[in-house]
Parts: sequence; C-alpha cells; structure tokens
Amino acid sequence: MSHSAPIAPADLGEPDGDTQARRPIGMAIWLIVAGAIGWFAAFSLTIERLHLLADPDAIAGCDFSVLVQCTANLESWQGSVFGFPNPILGLTGWMAPIVVGVALLAGAQFARWFWIAFWGGMTFAMGFVIWLISQSLFELSTLCPWCMVTWAVTIPSFYIVTVHLFRSGVIRLSPAGQQRSAGLMTWVPLATILSFAIIILLAQVRLDAIPNIWQTLFG
Repeated sequence: MSHSAPIAPADLGEPDGDTQARRPIGMAIWLIVAGAIGWFAAFSLTIERLHLLADPDAIAGCDFSVLVQCTANLESWQGSVFGFPNPILGLTGWMAPIVVGVALLAGAQFARWFWIAFWGGMTFAMGFVIWLISQSLFELSTLCPWCMVTWAVTIPSFYIVTVHLFRSGVIRLSPAGQQRSAGLMTWVPLATILSFAIIILLAQVRLDAIPNIWQTLFG
C-alpha cells in the first residue's frame, strides 16, 4: 500500500514559516493605516475645495485663523500644480499604499520592478510634500490642517518603504551593507521625529507658529 507524501503549506496556497517570518506585517499595517488617513485628508480637502467653488464667499471648515487655514492653500496656484486641485491626486495616490498593504497581509509577493515603481511613487510624494511645506511656510504663510495630516503620514511612509527596499535586497547593496540595513527600521521613528522637529522649527522661526496655534486652540 503506497503512502502519499505530506502536503506542504505551499501546496495549499499557504505561506510556510519562513515566508511568514519574512512578510513585512508591520509595514503592511502601517501602509493601510497611513493610506486611510492620507485618503481621508485628501477627501476632506476635496470637499472643502468643492464648497469654495460653489460659494467663493464660504468659510472652509478647516479655517481657524489667518495662520491655521485651508482656503489660502486651496485657492493658490500651488494648490493646483497639475491643473487640478492637489487633493484629487491624493484621492488616487493614497489608494496604492492601502492596496499594497492589504496584499502583503494576504501573502502577496511582488516583483522587483513593482517595488521600484512603488518606491518611485513614494519618492515623488515625499518630494512633493517637501515642496508644499516650503510653499506653505515661505510663500503662503499658512498652516493647512489637512495638509499637515498628509505631511505627517507621507514622511514616515517614505522612510519605511525605503528601508524595506534596502533590507529586502530590492535596492541591491553589498552583503555587508544589506546586513547593516536590516536594523535601519528601528531608526525610522527617530528620523520621523527629527523631520517633524525641523518643520516645527521652521514654522516657529518663519511664522511664530506655536503661540499662534496655542491662541487659536485655547483662546
């Protein structure tokens, strides 16, 4: 009587233990959460922009003071760099991290070209956010609440995806370099905090932001 060989997890379409260990669960969850937050911020800004188009005299729900407001950003040329309101770009762009995160949780494995393309999108988002921050602080002299939410999730998302590409070998390094990159993810929170600190410092120096925001929040 013959005995059939045991069925491996891979034969059932399930990842084995090694694959589960390599799966970036933490990054996947972050991408879903960050994508949802970024999408909601873009959606809120889109709604505000539609209200302003329908009634130019309307006061946006995110306008709290001369400093903390959305209207100046939405109605400026910087708010429609590509010929349409920037939030529309966010409505489509933030779907990508959500989809990638869900796919990773489901056990998907992507080709190298896909990760490079995804990282390219994250790099564009990071560069665009840096430019928007500079425009907000040095040209418009405003702090847009929903814009700041977008900044807050874009910056760490870029760092996390970049580190993942280094440690997974998508961005090819020497064996020693790849081994050292394995521990870089623990530095992402510090890099994020430093990035936020630089933005806060610039906002304070340029706009005296902290007392103004305190006055806006607590009267």
